[in-house]
Amino acid sequence: MKNIKIAIVGVGNCVSSLLQGIEYYRDKNPDEAIGLMHWDLGGYRPFDIEVAAAFDVDSRKVGRDVHEAIFARPNCTAVFCAAMPPSGVKVRMGKILDGLSEHMGHYEAECSFRPSDQAEPEARQVVQVLRDSGTEILLNYLPVGSEEATRFYAQCALDAGVAFINNIPVFIASDPAWARRFEKKNLPVIGDDIKAQLGATITHRVLTDLFKKRGVKLERTYQLNTGGNTDFLNMLNRDRLASKKESKTEAVQAVAKDRLDKRNIHIGPSDWVPWQNDNKVCFIRMEGKLFGDVPMNLELRLSVEDSPNSAGVAIDSIRCCKLALERGIGGVLVAPSAYLCKHPPQQFTDDLAYRLTNEFIYGQPETATIKPSAAILAIPPAGADKTKTADSLVSGT
Repeated sequence: MKNIKIAIVGVGNCVSSLLQGIEYYRDKNPDEAIGLMHWDLGGYRPFDIEVAAAFDVDSRKVGRDVHEAIFARPNCTAVFCAAMPPSGVKVRMGKILDGLSEHMGHYEAECSFRPSDQAEPEARQVVQVLRDSGTEILLNYLPVGSEEATRFYAQCALDAGVAFINNIPVFIASDPAWARRFEKKNLPVIGDDIKAQLGATITHRVLTDLFKKRGVKLERTYQLNTGGNTDFLNMLNRDRLASKKESKTEAVQAVAKDRLDKRNIHIGPSDWVPWQNDNKVCFIRMEGKLFGDVPMNLELRLSVEDSPNSAGVAIDSIRCCKLALERGIGGVLVAPSAYLCKHPPQQFTDDLAYRLTNEFIYGQPETATIKPSAAILAIPPAGADKTKTADSLVSGT
């Protein structure tokens, strides 16, 4: 079985963890595969993924082998696989557009972006690189708020005939117009905004779903996050946060019994703390009422290394896209998107998303309780109720 060839936009901390992980698991066996949701996914193992092309705009990364560039500043994530052999793939200069916020220039180089003076490529040049390199799937890891740049690379994926995984909260898979473009080209797309393996959003969702299932009325909640990587520094520019807040908030609202008034739910990045580096600290508070209208509250503190927390999820996304390519399935992969992303076109409860994704992986799109099977692969039309899906799928309506 051939390797899955991917191209990467944005060689930051998340990509560092992803590429380290591909190499880290190369000499492991399934019994030692701690931290993976799936060891074998459709016949593909983590190390069956290889980088065919990479784009970045930072002067410390452009022109370097991608396996060296992942350790260049301002990357600051944990190094758990330092012995990275040369990949033979040089990081190419990317298109900047709105991918670089002006305020980043006011901070020291060790923790912020420093753009290269190399010429930016035209779309046709990016498309040619994707074609010539044999890329099958393009992964977007641009900074939050990179609306124009994300659409630029999504169009390049369409023009090059490759699948697209949108790991950031710019809406491509969940935008019906973009989703139709990928469906028309019969190219898979997964998105939007990657979930961590065990991060703030998935934890908040599980607790919110628990409140619903146990009959606890959720009245108000917040999720506050701090970190010291470039992601948090980039988000100090509040103008870049609209889609991020929507993505994280909707992920929680979608599994609540009753949607909370905007005043009673606050979810989003809170501040940049330089010495935290890639460590992310999350504070969740939930207030509600138990039996007899007796009040209760829950407070949780979660500390995780942010980028490794998403790498295993990305590995599953890549392999799901590969399966779709092999099976001739184009458009949004709804079940994997719901399981692996915060802002998919259709929100399911996490247990249903997990079940549907495994059915997709094992080629069983129909079960006795889910009708029609097309609901797993099709997206709703513009204006459709995206939060209805979980219950309606089970009931067959």
